[in-house]
Amino acid sequence: MTTVMEETPVAMRTEGPRRSWPAVVALALFEARRLLLRIPMLLAFALYVAWIVWRTPKLENGHPALQDADRATQTGPLLIALVVLLCVNQAVLRSKRRDTERHFAVLVLEPWRRTTAHVLSVVAPALLVAAGVLAQFGWSAFKSDAVGSGSPAELLVGPLTVLLFGAIGVLLARLVTSAFAAPLLIVLFFFLFVAGTFPAADGERGLRWLAPVIGENSSFALPSDLMGRPAVWHALYLLGLALTVALVAVLAGGSRSWALGGAVAAALALAVTAGAVQTSDLPAATIAARETATHTPEKVQPCVRRNGSTYCAFPEWMPRTAIWSGVVDHVRSLAGGTAHRQPLVVRQRIDATYGLTGDSAIRPSTTPHQVTVGTRWGGPRVPEFSAAVSSVLVAGDEKATEGMCDGRTVTVMWLALSWLPDPMQSLRDVRLDDSVTGSAIVLSPTNPMEMTTGQTDVVRELLGKPRDTVAARVKAHWTELTTPKVTSARAAQLLGVAAPKEADKCG
Repeated sequence: MTTVMEETPVAMRTEGPRRSWPAVVALALFEARRLLLRIPMLLAFALYVAWIVWRTPKLENGHPALQDADRATQTGPLLIALVVLLCVNQAVLRSKRRDTERHFAVLVLEPWRRTTAHVLSVVAPALLVAAGVLAQFGWSAFKSDAVGSGSPAELLVGPLTVLLFGAIGVLLARLVTSAFAAPLLIVLFFFLFVAGTFPAADGERGLRWLAPVIGENSSFALPSDLMGRPAVWHALYLLGLALTVALVAVLAGGSRSWALGGAVAAALALAVTAGAVQTSDLPAATIAARETATHTPEKVQPCVRRNGSTYCAFPEWMPRTAIWSGVVDHVRSLAGGTAHRQPLVVRQRIDATYGLTGDSAIRPSTTPHQVTVGTRWGGPRVPEFSAAVSSVLVAGDEKATEGMCDGRTVTVMWLALSWLPDPMQSLRDVRLDDSVTGSAIVLSPTNPMEMTTGQTDVVRELLGKPRDTVAARVKAHWTELTTPKVTSARAAQLLGVAAPKEADKCG
């Protein structure tokens, strides 16, 4: 009897695409967790949080315009983006570095699917950055004196930059297996984008908008409709660029899908189109609106009356008229003569001709009893505006204060500073050199004034005396104190303090 032994064929287990994608997601979650727990990543996020906590409360002296606060969220994520590039690049190269690449051949996931998982792992730090951006912007938005409106497109720049740099790290690993490639690329990016050496074009648009983050800082804030920043197109440009790099990385990982090739073409078209639009010239409508806001702001500004004075501002700043009114009322209450009841017109004025890239001084107004106020507030802006109010009450209009170099300066500065909580600190804040001795330039919303050494000494001595005592003398001698060419020595005598030794002589 013969027994025939037959070998039973072993059933081969195959995994189709449907069974592979759950594995891709599982691998992506695993890599995302490892990515976030890397020491460089933990340090980067710690610095990012510290940067938010340190910078946000001091943004615009705690009185932010939200159209500036959204841009303030874009710089910090650059650090996270550079670290993500490095760490995800090392993660992709891990199998080659540890010589385990050959073991992946027996697994379900092909190389391009593993590449997809690494690309998806970058979403985790991008989401954390998005949370940080929302926290930073929300911190400013919930301040009681916040004005304006932010742009969602500007807020997306930080997370999209992280996605873009992460995709670059994956692609670099698929093209260059050297571990030194990523650090060298980070150095290059640092000098290009962080150190500000990216090629820039003249004007507000141009090639500079091809960089991930376009920082524009100005001494004043602009109304939202005058910003002229192609924020939406820039966000679409970053999205298209990130998708293009990510999909090319998957192709470099070995995928031969026609659908993937089509997706690359679509993403590249989005990046090219958005990139071209964002570098185009400024729209004519924006230029015309800026001209109107600069030269004839009364055409676009509503006004409100408070305690006899009129306050005109761009619509987004109307809530601040109550604060400006408080300053005017304090200064006017200390003045004498008709100035004690003089109605003023406080008008918000800007020079928006060159957008956020400009920093031109605002010319003094020749309109009687009109005071200029800017779009910034808080910190030194308060004594600056107070000085503008007092100078108009003393001289009659802003133009008359140009070249004023006599005893009226003493009256102007005492009126401006004596009512503030810390007059000596306000004196320091309002002077260009932050001093309380010697001659100095006094800042103002329009052209600055000047204080001589003698005038500074008199003002400093007056600020040390009881306010009510000095106020009584100011009101009693108001006519002579506000007469052109009155000397500082005579003003000091009328106000009951020692006269300066030197004559009035401005530089």
